[in-house]
Amino acid sequence: MAIRSFTDLDSYKQCRSLRKSIAQLVKKCFPAEEKFRLSDQIIRSSRCVTACIAEGYGRFHHKENAQYCRMARGSLQETLEHLITAYDESYITIENLKSFKIQIDACITCLNGYIAYLLKTQKSKE
Repeated sequence: MAIRSFTDLDSYKQCRSLRKSIAQLVKKCFPAEEKFRLSDQIIRSSRCVTACIAEGYGRFHHKENAQYCRMARGSLQETLEHLITAYDESYITIENLKSFKIQIDACITCLNGYIAYLLKTQKSKE
């Protein structure tokens, strides 16, 4: 399948799935008093992941695209930290945390592959 849009990227698809799962978790498990604190932070960090992938894809150079993907990777780590905080505050179970960590690790692995591809392609053009 040809890549015609950032929405065709496997890394985007995996991160989008994570983002949607995070949104459902927040609606279901987080208390109302966290609406403008932890809930907002975890929603923002998970949205930043897919937004960075999309923005990077729109950049002209592969090197710039890779930089945005590295920012997306950082936002994945931030999202994991917010999940750890949610666990520490007893909003989610250890099973929830472990399940999301597996999903985040898969997203990171996929993003790392895409970054490697971008950098390899950039070097071959130089």
